[in-house]
Amino acid sequence: MSKPIFELVDELPTGGITVAALRSLDFAVPGQWQNLTGFVNTIKTVTGETDEGLVQQIGDRAVYLYNDTSQGYQRAMWLYNTVDNASGALGAAAIANKVGQDISFLGFLSNLTPKPERAQSIDLSVKLVVELVAFCQINGIPGDSIGDFLAALGDYGGESLMRMAALVCFDGLIPLGPDFILKGLSTVQNLTPSELEQNQTFKGVSSLIPGGNSAGQLGFINQSFDSVKDWMSNFVSSRGLTQDNVIDNLTRFVEVSKDKLDYLGAFLDISVKYYTHTGTQTLARRLIERAVAEI
Repeated sequence: MSKPIFELVDELPTGGITVAALRSLDFAVPGQWQNLTGFVNTIKTVTGETDEGLVQQIGDRAVYLYNDTSQGYQRAMWLYNTVDNASGALGAAAIANKVGQDISFLGFLSNLTPKPERAQSIDLSVKLVVELVAFCQINGIPGDSIGDFLAALGDYGGESLMRMAALVCFDGLIPLGPDFILKGLSTVQNLTPSELEQNQTFKGVSSLIPGGNSAGQLGFINQSFDSVKDWMSNFVSSRGLTQDNVIDNLTRFVEVSKDKLDYLGAFLDISVKYYTHTGTQTLARRLIERAVAEI
């Protein structure tokens, strides 16, 4: 079994490269994301509760719910973790021993391999589907409920909205440019099941993607991407997001170079674990809200 939820929340970093990169997106989702860390602190912040006994009770109930494997919480956590690790797997070894330190982007260039645009487009679409499937797991609804997910996406806030902002910016705009939605869509529409099977990110999470086999899963990925494209497009235009302003804001928080865009995408892939970080926060919040309702 994976670590208990309280440990995962207690171990969330308060600084470092993932947190810095997420802070750089505050201009896109102003005030939406506070880096909530620590299990007890999260309970108190989410509930406004100060009574230690009650906080303990809520925590115990949340831990119990997370541990109940008939619920989807652990599967959602697995998805968040796995999609981060699979997408950054290629260069992860080069970076592993540096994670605690300030990471100099230029120092890494020799170890980075930029992903071809096609692989990056598949990554984007697989990560998007992971968000949808994890949402379904957390909410106890069938994993292919695209309509439910779309309805909820309109109300996304907090760390969930930050995760989508990071997906759009770090996996869309920065590596693929302003046409990332079109590129992503046309890539998955022209993909064969066997090409999908070879994608590292897909391989990591395929066991939980609906569809039955890789052909069915490819159909599901297509359908999902097609359904969410308007939301992504509105998100970019309503917030005035461009590749330039995303990178400009990023360079204020993280030491990166603007003139090596293809490498920047690879660097973010390896070093920014935004799915795991905000996914843990989303799960903690949902578990705590449910625990309160059940006590």
